[in-house]
Amino acid sequence: MRDGVRRLVKTYGRDCPSRTVIDVLANKWALYVLGALRRFNRPLRFNELRRLLDGVTQKMLTQTLRTLERDGLVTRTLYPAVPVRVEYTLTPLGVEAGRLTSAIAEWSVAHAHQIHASRADYDGREQ
Repeated sequence: MRDGVRRLVKTYGRDCPSRTVIDVLANKWALYVLGALRRFNRPLRFNELRRLLDGVTQKMLTQTLRTLERDGLVTRTLYPAVPVRVEYTLTPLGVEAGRLTSAIAEWSVAHAHQIHASRADYDGREQ
């Protein structure tokens, strides 16, 4: 087996470390957080992100930001003030991941009408 094929097969294996990374990046809210931070290209506060990401709960946004911080994609900066101010920015690794999520977003916008038409066709066949 060629090395490239061997690596690809390993990627699909349950023990491959890349699977945990893909799990994070495949998370809907992680995609949106990375996209928002990349789009605005400046630090964003928690409530700014929450307002931008329509439908995200406080708990889910907190979990997502913690995961992205743990994985080195987002930096959390705490400013000692009253009340405490916290800002989130992309790390260099997060900027790279943000390019990927932006590409997915652009593709989604460009092809949403086709996907919705296919769904309607499929759902019509079911009846």
